[in-house]
Amino acid sequence: MTSSWLDDHVDDLRNGMDSLVRQQHQVAAWGAALAAHLASGGRLLTAGNGGSAAEAQHLTAEVVGKFDRDRRPFSGICLSAESSSFTAILNDYGADQVFARQVAGHGRVDDVLVLMSTSGRSANVVRAARAGRDLGLRVWALTGRTPNPLARAADEVVSVDATSTAAVQEVHLVALHAICAALDQALQGAAPREAAGMIVG
Repeated sequence: MTSSWLDDHVDDLRNGMDSLVRQQHQVAAWGAALAAHLASGGRLLTAGNGGSAAEAQHLTAEVVGKFDRDRRPFSGICLSAESSSFTAILNDYGADQVFARQVAGHGRVDDVLVLMSTSGRSANVVRAARAGRDLGLRVWALTGRTPNPLARAADEVVSVDATSTAAVQEVHLVALHAICAALDQALQGAAPREAAGMIVG
């Protein structure tokens, strides 16, 4: 009996998840660092293309809203979702600059920039990483298999050892949720009132 697409995908997904589990200390460290940064008034910037754009927006939604427990909102901007800025920059400066120029506009020293690319070769994402590092941001990359240009341009990377774009994206979503869980845990441990949070109405 020949294997189905789903059978093959589950095998690929399992390999990708195994590679994420091996990097769980990095993921937890990102969540803790992000908690400290956001709680002190810092900002999170995210970006990606296609499915990675959706996941970048998912991460900022969890940061501004909440993941698993109530807390105060934090600053998160998804550069892929800034449609007017995105298209204006695309029109005036070209596709490679759509994220880098927003990083230059929004980013401040020590802000966190999370960039997502399944291939790690998207030119606009790689340029954003370089712009972020030049400006003193902390650049974290979520990619597929390494080596790749984005991984080399970032300060830190979590790479998924899977062959298909679909599997890499699905593991990236788990990684984002794990970062959010670690963020909440760090907030709760450092300041119980902060973690419980009050909704401002």
